[in-house]
Amino acid sequence: MSGPILQVALPSPLRRLFDYRAPAGLRTGDLQLGLRVSVPFGNRQMVGVIAGISDQSNVPAGKLKRASELIDHTPLLPDSLWRLCNWTASYYQHGLGDTLSSALPVLLRRGEPALARQDMLWQLLPGAYPEHPAISRAPKQKEAVQTLARHPHGLSHALISQWGLTREALESLERKGLAQRIHQSPHHTSEPQPLLNETPLSPNGEQQAALDAIISVDGFHAWLLEGVTGSGKTEVYLQAIQHCLQRQRQALVLIPEIGLTPQTLERFRRRFSVPVVILHSGLNDRERLDAWIAARDGEAGIIIGTRSAIFTPLARPGLIIVDEEHDLSYKQQEGLRYNARDLAVYRAHLEQVGLILGSATPSFESLHNVQRGRYQRLRLTQRAGNASPPTIQCLDIRSRPLEGGMSRPLIQLMGEHLRQGNQVLVFINRRGFAPTLMCHDCGWMAECRRCDARMTLHQSPAQLHCHHCGSQRAVDRCCPKCQSQDLRPIGAGTERTEEHLTACFPDFPILRIDRDTMARKQAMQSMLARIQSGAPCVLVGTQMLAKGHHFPDVTLVAILDADGGLFSADFRGPERMAQLIIQVAGRAGRADKPGQVLIQTHMAEHQLLLDLTEHDYARFAERELAGRAAAQLPPYSFMALLRAESNSSAQTNQFLDEACTLAEQLTASLDITGVELLGPVPSPMERRAGRYRAQLLVQAGQRSTLHQLLHHWLAALEQHPLARRVRWSIDVDPLDMF
Repeated sequence: MSGPILQVALPSPLRRLFDYRAPAGLRTGDLQLGLRVSVPFGNRQMVGVIAGISDQSNVPAGKLKRASELIDHTPLLPDSLWRLCNWTASYYQHGLGDTLSSALPVLLRRGEPALARQDMLWQLLPGAYPEHPAISRAPKQKEAVQTLARHPHGLSHALISQWGLTREALESLERKGLAQRIHQSPHHTSEPQPLLNETPLSPNGEQQAALDAIISVDGFHAWLLEGVTGSGKTEVYLQAIQHCLQRQRQALVLIPEIGLTPQTLERFRRRFSVPVVILHSGLNDRERLDAWIAARDGEAGIIIGTRSAIFTPLARPGLIIVDEEHDLSYKQQEGLRYNARDLAVYRAHLEQVGLILGSATPSFESLHNVQRGRYQRLRLTQRAGNASPPTIQCLDIRSRPLEGGMSRPLIQLMGEHLRQGNQVLVFINRRGFAPTLMCHDCGWMAECRRCDARMTLHQSPAQLHCHHCGSQRAVDRCCPKCQSQDLRPIGAGTERTEEHLTACFPDFPILRIDRDTMARKQAMQSMLARIQSGAPCVLVGTQMLAKGHHFPDVTLVAILDADGGLFSADFRGPERMAQLIIQVAGRAGRADKPGQVLIQTHMAEHQLLLDLTEHDYARFAERELAGRAAAQLPPYSFMALLRAESNSSAQTNQFLDEACTLAEQLTASLDITGVELLGPVPSPMERRAGRYRAQLLVQAGQRSTLHQLLHHWLAALEQHPLARRVRWSIDVDPLDMF
């Protein structure tokens, strides 16, 4: 077959490459791995990436299509990132095309050129001054000259209105030869600037020891920075980044949530003069591409982003930081189910740079890696400044009446803190008004018509809402079962708690922070500004309040229901509950005011709560890890979860039954030992969004053994007759068993 054959990775769930003839007129020397190419696929054009070049194909010559166009002349991704994407596809048993698509900004997936947007700047020309005769009767042009004189390197066109200037005045100056417009990257810096905008804080002994350890090592090294909440982990990050920037390297900082971006970005920009860019799903496509290119070209010294930012190319990589490394948000839960924390470890190894994993409540996987000598543990046990750890107490609410989810002793304690001019944080991990609506006469409960779940009652606006499939409907006026009109909300969510607190404390603002109130753009920044003002108030919220926020005036944290994770069907339930309690508790007493944490519970004698209130997270983790080791659960074993769903329960179960049989046959024929198949079983919520779900768990004592089976098993499953009639996926190292 004449001419090179391109093996193209296309954004498809299939774990295969697609063969095409090279575009007409191109020679083999024009082709490289990693170049984007436009190809016909079915009845449409798609953008793929060249993942292989060959001189032969298994596709008959008459059916082999020709690629339409070569989009790039140089590979989009540096070699280390290309290797990371290939490893990711292999490890998570996912198609390379889909993996590369996840790694690229949307505009690049559509075939846009990988070029930086040019920012237009206005700049004075020599000889321009406010009293110039040409503008003696033009006050707006005079003002423009005065303003531009204060910005000798140019004033961005996007900012002229903020300075009270008009485009007409600037264009008049241009015509008179007094000003010019120039084009450059939005992240371009005209001349070297001092690295720091502000002086770093003086580190305490523990912080200095951690910094000394981090900056003393060149090449790859992984540190677990375990610091109690408020111990100054961010200051360690900042000074480690300072060392990185002084060596003319770039730093990549991963954070778990978009909500943390504004305060993180503000703190980094306040400290450093180098360009800092952000990457998260809240940006528009052009903003995301601009930031991606600024990182790739080395113009941005610091890159801050959520999990997908791990795929951002860096011109001069020097340091990777994963803040709140334990957070579940780093695990992608659909499509390519990667864990950004784990990819950060592998990427740091490929780039031969340092990696800092920071948390007050490290994941058990990271603690296990410390035990095995893979990570070095750095501990910060003291809170920064004069802050002392909050006292944590359990409040036994058995037999106590609750209103709005709160007991009377808690309300009284909140009142004391508010009257002293402090702020109170109330944590309840359920949004809405009440978890469900129930008929008082017959016991009927409002259930979702598409899921095996109850509808949550919301009041603003009044509706029943399923938080699993997103369906909504009007609130029932009478019971559909017995026609009674005595329908009552059961339990409490953030709305109901807010309503009750408003009645209890009419003289203090009640600020609710959950997904419903924070949906509007800039809502989180506005709310945080109110909190930072220091005025006494009550904060009511979900996990959005638990992660990384600094509230210096919060002196009391109330956790309304700590019992949910104590008896979880998921073996990770206690770990997550402990992490959540410690993280929420850490919002109290972060400045010079002492903090207090009150946990409402029906299980005050539970060992998990005793460990957390009488000892610390380390004692709890030690006990739980011993239990995991005895039961041979992760991190002492390795798992993959095969999930399937369809419109028919029988069809879903048939597919998984036959998949299980196939796996058993493969373990026998390939002589694979040490693998256990558990299931198939219905998912804990079997019906969701009208589809029936079930799962099959594969567990092995060795990672290599598990992947040996997965490689052969999934290739066979893709050819299974039911594979196209059932929606199925594999989740390697699952963190959510539901």
